[in-house]
Amino acid sequence: MNSGTISRHRLRFALLLGAFSALGPFTIDMYLPSFPEIAAQFGTEASMVQLSLTASLLGLGVGQLVMGAWSDVMGRRKPLLLAMILYAVASLVCAIAPSIGFFIAVRFIQGFAAAAGIVISRAIVRDVYSGHELTKFFSLLMLVSNVAPLVAPVAGSGVISFTAWNGVFVALGLIGIFLVIMTTWRLEETLPVEKRVSSNIMELLRNFKSLLQDRQFAGYALAQGIMIAGVFAYVSGTPFIYQKIYGASPQLFAVLFGSNGISLIIGSQVVGRLAHVISERRFLLIGLLLSVVTSIAVLLVVLFQGPLFALVIPLFFFVASIGMTATASFSLAMETQDRMAGSAAALLGLIPFLLGAVVSPLVGIAGEQTAVPLGIIILATSLLALLSFLGLARQPRKQAA
Repeated sequence: MNSGTISRHRLRFALLLGAFSALGPFTIDMYLPSFPEIAAQFGTEASMVQLSLTASLLGLGVGQLVMGAWSDVMGRRKPLLLAMILYAVASLVCAIAPSIGFFIAVRFIQGFAAAAGIVISRAIVRDVYSGHELTKFFSLLMLVSNVAPLVAPVAGSGVISFTAWNGVFVALGLIGIFLVIMTTWRLEETLPVEKRVSSNIMELLRNFKSLLQDRQFAGYALAQGIMIAGVFAYVSGTPFIYQKIYGASPQLFAVLFGSNGISLIIGSQVVGRLAHVISERRFLLIGLLLSVVTSIAVLLVVLFQGPLFALVIPLFFFVASIGMTATASFSLAMETQDRMAGSAAALLGLIPFLLGAVVSPLVGIAGEQTAVPLGIIILATSLLALLSFLGLARQPRKQAA
């Protein structure tokens, strides 16, 4: 194949995998503009609605652990197909939830199923690519999947502008059905039988143990996971901060929130385009330092009750730092993984969602009329991520000649 044909093939492949990878952001972001409406519908507090986000984050975390390991045993295609069927069903059940408790429970199942799209698509990337090609393709995948944070809240606000919040979950159910079709007709198996691992549960647990004992892998995984936990605090807090504190409409919130999808794209594409010039390790450090600086700016704005634009600008660059760190840390962590690509991708996905599930409800701990907890949380996560990288993922010593 000539270079043009190869480029088109890579783009089609990235679009296909990006559709599965984007399921997580759609599951999280699409219903954010309807938070106040859901609270009113069930007659509950904002913290209970935020708990539904926590449930989906837990599902996304646990689901990646299970689905990633299962895909190392069974191959990529079968687990993905079954998960997409479950996702479609769970989404439609969310639309008819009779109570907030039931809604929260089904959101966990929905997140669990969506996790397969994230973790298996990333394992497929490692099946096919390595080295700088892995970084370049993953940045292309990030370009595709990061459109989701742009589209999801705008789509969600569009849906609730002519129907109730339930319509968002009907739309998610239709997306699930579409992905069932795509898995059936378009996705080929990328993990040959001879490269699959044993289904012995003890061996799977030993795989996870060996990954966690690898200081380099653990450092990259923690740096990425803690940073993304800060993003989940941002995701959980901004619907109420923008709309309740600053009086933004659901449509303006969707535009402001969605614009940060652009910053994610910028961050990830800078890494992908310049990976042959600047090392992934250096990009990771730059991204972590950028997150610390911008989170300090956010905290100052909320402490002194600055205007909306003064809050939006540093948050834009904070999210851009996530694009940089997520792309660089994924490539660094996955580079040495082959037979355990699914398990490695699962841990890379599990850590941020578990931490995000813990952090997200803390944003509303002081009520709906203050944004100070958000500023504190994203600064704390930025500093912890930087310390994890510096403390664990040290540059390996060069061998003496």
